[in-house]
Amino acid sequence: MPVTSARSPLFMQPNPARRISSRRMSRVLLLSALVLGCLCGADVCATADLSGPYALQLSGQSAISGSPSPAALIARLEFDGKTAVTGYSSVNFNGLLLGNPVSGDYALASDCRLTWRLQDDSGAYQHFAGRVKPGARRVDVRQTDRGADVRGVLEKASDTCRPIDFRGRYVLTLSGTSTALATGGEPRAVSIEGTANADGAARMAVNTRDLQGEGSFEVDPDCVVRIGFQAGAGPAVKLRGVLVNGGQTVLAIQTDPGESVIARFVASPGR
Repeated sequence: MPVTSARSPLFMQPNPARRISSRRMSRVLLLSALVLGCLCGADVCATADLSGPYALQLSGQSAISGSPSPAALIARLEFDGKTAVTGYSSVNFNGLLLGNPVSGDYALASDCRLTWRLQDDSGAYQHFAGRVKPGARRVDVRQTDRGADVRGVLEKASDTCRPIDFRGRYVLTLSGTSTALATGGEPRAVSIEGTANADGAARMAVNTRDLQGEGSFEVDPDCVVRIGFQAGAGPAVKLRGVLVNGGQTVLAIQTDPGESVIARFVASPGR
């Protein structure tokens, strides 16, 4: 008479005299499903996934040139889907605005780890690393050079843009460091939140707790945006950025002397 044993070994030659209990078989099947699910859910990337224009926004402290100093950077980069990257960047380093064309190379591993380096016209290289998100539309990045505590984001931009791509209501944030270059005073932290309304043509209105004013903007065909607005009786604020995510977001830096500040415009739902 066949004998059913709940303690039968799982991996053995079939024996009609022994049967694996249905409960144990269920556990085996469940474990197999979990393992397969983990394997199928792992991110897998190919070099060609990273291709076309992206905006890079970084901020933090850098001691590469000496003592730690605040830095804010915006760049428009073009990845060729192979190994090369080119573009141009603007960086407000310790309150001084610098602009450079940049070029370099990159490598995207199959597990979606991204490394790249950029060389400016001085010949110096800067190195970066991050992990590409599914869809290759966003990468959280950090600068890996010694002495650089700089982090940010790389986000997908469109091939071309028009002023109408920047329209509607946006949540506006500015954060960074303000350095009094003329007086040599102590740096102070900048943290501003509010809203901005862009008309899709050239005008915008800004409203925050400390800033209320009218402004204007220009959108270049390569999706670079220049924004300016008057903060009440205070000085004018000038920003340079890039439209990303189909106009849903603007990543920018403040270009005024002394202001190592990044800015973000994020579209409100149903704008």
